This record gives sequence, C-alpha cells and structure tokens, in this order.
Amino acid sequence: MSFRPIKEKKLAQPFTEGAGVDLFRAFGFSNPDECDPFLMLDDFRNDDPEKFKAGFPWHPHRGIETITYVLDGTVEHQDSLGNKGNLHGGDVQWMTAGSGILHQEMPLGNKKGQMHGFQLWANLPSSQKMVTPRYQDVVSSDIPLIEDNDGSKIKIIVGDYKGIRGPVDGIAAEPQYFDIYIPPFTKKEIAINAYRNCFAYIFQGSADFEYSSKPIGVRVEKELNGEEVNIRDFSGNRTLVNFDTGDSISLISGADGVRFLLISGKPIQEPVAWHGPIVMNTQAELAQAFKELQNGTFIKPLH
Repeated sequence: MSFRPIKEKKLAQPFTEGAGVDLFRAFGFSNPDECDPFLMLDDFRNDDPEKFKAGFPWHPHRGIETITYVLDGTVEHQDSLGNKGNLHGGDVQWMTAGSGILHQEMPLGNKKGQMHGFQLWANLPSSQKMVTPRYQDVVSSDIPLIEDNDGSKIKIIVGDYKGIRGPVDGIAAEPQYFDIYIPPFTKKEIAINAYRNCFAYIFQGSADFEYSSKPIGVRVEKELNGEEVNIRDFSGNRTLVNFDTGDSISLISGADGVRFLLISGKPIQEPVAWHGPIVMNTQAELAQAFKELQNGTFIKPLH
C-alpha cells in the first residue's frame, strides 16, 4: 500500500458570491487542472443571516455538475424546468446542468440564523457537456453512515466504502464524496483508487495528513496504543489538502478529533474554457453558450 503524499496545502480564502453571500473558497477559477475533474469548492458556513440572505438569484449553468451539501439550515431552490424544493441539514443535491439550466438557490438558515454547507463543482467530459439536465436530491436519512471500530464515522454520499455504496450514481467522474469524523488521537488509513485525483477539506478539529510519510516532528504529550505520538503539522479548519498519487491516505487526528470532506474523482484531462457559471472545452463553445443566453435558446427541449 502506497500512502499519498501531500501535493499542496492551503487555507480557503474569503469571497463574496451571488447577490452578496460571504463565503470561503477552497479552490476554483485560477487553475482548472488543480483538482481535475473538480473545478471549485465553496464553504458557505456563516452564522450571520445578513451575510447570506441575499442568496444566489437566477443564474445559468452549462457543462458542469453542482453538488450542494447542507450541514445546517435550509436552502430553497427552483429552476427553469419547474423543479422546486428545500434542502435541509444533511441533505445533498447533485445537479447535472448538462446542456443548460437556469436556477436559483436562496439560503434561509436555521432558527439560530446559521447557514452551513458546501458547494462543489464537477466538470463534465466533452461527450456529456450537452446531456439533458437532471437532479439527484438525497435526504439525509438515505445517506449511509458507517461507524468503524475505532469510532470513526463515515457518511457515504457517493462512491464505495468497505462495500457500502452511497445513493448518488451515474456520475461521469466516478467520484467518491465522504464526510468523515475521526475521534481524537486516532490513526487512520483510507483506501483511494490510485487513478483518481483526491483532496481533503477540513472543517472541524485538526489532523496530520503526513503522519506516515513524515513521522518526525514535535512530540505531543499523548500515548497512542502504548507508543508516543510525534506530530509534524496539524491542518485545521478551512484547510484544503491536495494529495499526490498513491492508493491510500494516512492521518492522525488532533486533540479534538477531525471532521473533513474526502473527495476523489477520475481526471478528465481535457481543455477547459470557463467563464462564470459555464464551462466548455473551447472558446467557440463558450461564446455560443452566451449567445444562446442572449437570444433565448439556452434552455434545450427535454428529450
């Protein structure tokens, strides 16, 4: 088993999106190859309704999939196909925009005024850029939650963990999308397909994701299974960890445990022409999409 070393580690940066939503962007826009097939990850956790209530009014998408995972609060959504509904805490919406869709997402928060969640953008290969749009709305109770013997808890949104599959299927990148909690001072190894690009995004607690490859560091006053633990570097809240090649990741959690998204997918390795909410392969395709937005032919007949 070869452990994946860290290729890059960085903190999410503050951004304002939509009609004035304050959020943190883990990656996106600057380098489409950075996490291929994934294009962007936004962390929209906020406890002040004034910083998110303006939401994301009507806007188009083409050529991508948007994955919204709500931790707490409610997101009200509707689209040009007549779909509408609410996403609540623990729910996931996997939207394949394909040939084109207009939609809006309005965060409402919970009773305390909190709105917590993430939105991930996944690219579509050229062969699927113009597929018919579709949704996979998954309520929290339909997402498998596996508890390992060490107390780790893994929510399987899409992909396979120890033979248990998540409810989202038919996705071009053949991704894994896990929400993982690991208790304090716990060593953990998680298998990842060696042919997938992979990243972790920490949003609670901390962990050292270089534990196996670089075990020399600052001594922590803690014993784990009878041995002293050496820690090089803990990565904490809003840290993106982008892994290099290998067939597993290895980590040790910090004093408060750690909770993170672990996401992997098959790289598309195609040219990217990207402007705002539309991602195509060529500038000509991009120009055509915006021309269709202007002349009213952007939304294609369902077939």
